[in-house]
Amino acid sequence: MRGSFVLAGIVAAAATAAVCATPTLARDDSSKAQQAAAKDQKAFIRTAIQGNLAEIDIGKLAQQRSGNAEVKAFGRMLVEDHSAANEKARQVAQDLKVTPPSRPSLKERAGYAKLALLRGATFDRTFAKHMVSDHQKDIAAYRAQAQAGAEPTAGMANDVLPTLEKHFGEAQRLKTEVAAQKR
Repeated sequence: MRGSFVLAGIVAAAATAAVCATPTLARDDSSKAQQAAAKDQKAFIRTAIQGNLAEIDIGKLAQQRSGNAEVKAFGRMLVEDHSAANEKARQVAQDLKVTPPSRPSLKERAGYAKLALLRGATFDRTFAKHMVSDHQKDIAAYRAQAQAGAEPTAGMANDVLPTLEKHFGEAQRLKTEVAAQKR
């Protein structure tokens, strides 16, 4: 009889340990998911700020290098809109305790350097093509963040999407217009 009590005690202790361990495992998984989400948000906001800085620089370059009034106007729009978007992004970075980048990524700086070598109609065509491609990528990233991300980055991405979509449409129109320019 004593053996039955000991066995019952062991079974009860094992069951209690199993029940107590399950929430710990769930908490560990939840904590890992939260850490991964926070890491994704921080990466997104850094990339968003770098992208805004790149668009501002390229917008200024368009105003300097182009002789086309439409390209210059598009460049002004980039500077204005991406400066405003960057203010939102910097606020989110502050909320997330992320030090905002102070310049574009290496890849973005390399793209700027290539554009900076061009002038006139060649600049216009290359710039317009770059703006179409760049805004396609940005829209995809911002949509993904708006749909699957967490606050505050999801809200910021959702707020900026209409501007990016407007830029994309204007870039497509501009690309068509400058394609007909003489070399």
